[in-house]
Amino acid sequence: MAPPSLVAPVKLLVALLWSDVEGRDDALRRLETIWGRIDLSGDDHPFDSTNYYESEMGSALMRRIVSFERLVPPESLADAKWQCNELEDGLSTSGKRRVNLDVGYLDLSKVVLASVKFAGQKIAIGRGIYADLVGRYRAGRYQPFEWTFPDFRDGRYDRDLERIRQRYREQLRNGAIACGDGRDQE
Repeated sequence: MAPPSLVAPVKLLVALLWSDVEGRDDALRRLETIWGRIDLSGDDHPFDSTNYYESEMGSALMRRIVSFERLVPPESLADAKWQCNELEDGLSTSGKRRVNLDVGYLDLSKVVLASVKFAGQKIAIGRGIYADLVGRYRAGRYQPFEWTFPDFRDGRYDRDLERIRQRYREQLRNGAIACGDGRDQE
């Protein structure tokens, strides 16, 4: 049996969903107290592919993806989801969330989001949390799957994810950790 190889740290990201700008800004400040400096902040995109959150959070929802400077072990995803859930609860008013925080990570090969909801493609990672593979890097972008959320599937975040990927690649090159031979990452 071959010995296990060292697992590279990953680029933690959060996809924030909001209609309340003050709630968004408060969430961003609190996220930085948990995971440190945000090193990339994507564009604000309309969240218009579903009305699932409107009754709780209002209309004219927006989504932005941010990433954090500090790289983390991929196995920290379950704890990160719990931290985001607690933050959402702490920012809620009258039992309604002001922000929704979808935490996940990116590496050179994939984008994974954490979820509390079971589905056939999701893998249990502990503490009631599932890892949901939502994109695999091929042909210059993170290619979605049939189960990937519609707003991630339609390409609106491709530029943001590519910028985060480039920053992550720079961090790996600058000695964060070796990341295998790269054969499956392009």
